[in-house]
Amino acid sequence: MVIVDDDALVRAGLAMLLAGADGITLVGEAADGSEVAQAVAEHEPDILLMDIRMPGMDGLAATEQVRAQADAPEVIVLTTFDADDYVLRALRAGAGGFLLKDTPPAEIVRAVRAVAAGEPMLSPTITRRLIGHVRDSEGDDRKRHAREQLDRLTEREREVAVAIADGKSNAEISRELYMSVATVKAHVSRVLEKLDFNNRVQIALLAHDAGQA
Repeated sequence: MVIVDDDALVRAGLAMLLAGADGITLVGEAADGSEVAQAVAEHEPDILLMDIRMPGMDGLAATEQVRAQADAPEVIVLTTFDADDYVLRALRAGAGGFLLKDTPPAEIVRAVRAVAAGEPMLSPTITRRLIGHVRDSEGDDRKRHAREQLDRLTEREREVAVAIADGKSNAEISRELYMSVATVKAHVSRVLEKLDFNNRVQIALLAHDAGQA
């Protein structure tokens, strides 16, 4: 894991917390988004814990840059709720979730482990709260584009996408749609491939944008 934050005290605190957690290894730190590409190339981390607001290259630009690469590490963004629009943009760029900076230590560790295991971090309540804060002047265009993307999916794939947006796990989708977990996973993989996405959060946000969830 690599921690990216311009505040040295924040980096030190997170480093102390994560260094004591079983199964988590801190391999590097960066003080600005412009240092992320080099840190990823040098340390090959599985997870980046990324501050959104930094004075040079911010966490949004760094997330977009790193997630566009092949075999990119997962990104968890650090934020406060007054940066909701930036959080959504980071999630659309492929971040695996977000943490508030006042998140309890045990929850930070749990979140890091969850993202490392490929589990989604956003509950539907949090996703809707974020979307509710956004003042997007291109809302109609975004909705139209989202619906066009969903139209590329089969009916079954759209059902799976909406279930993901509702915060359901693969097992819950399996029960709801009467298919095996393996079949759910296959549908999720096809949705990600068709939409050129790299995680479930992006599927959830697309369904919300399209008004389907």
